[in-house]
Amino acid sequence: MWWKNPKRSKFGRFLDREGITQNEFAEKSQLSKRTISTLCNDRKYEPSPKTLKKIMSVIKRIDKNKQPHDFFDI
Repeated sequence: MWWKNPKRSKFGRFLDREGITQNEFAEKSQLSKRTISTLCNDRKYEPSPKTLKKIMSVIKRIDKNKQPHDFFDI
């Protein structure tokens, strides 16, 4: 990326490393762009169980070994 955001969440840094845009992830997960933006930029945000399930279903297609605790303090 041409910019670095030191406040980026673990989830946001994961998307950056994988080269996935927030818009792409929003489409794949069927979540709003606003929700994905919050997930990427708010380190303290804890998604609801329904949202977490959608997020993890997409992440598991990318890396089967990832778990929710890799991204969120749950």
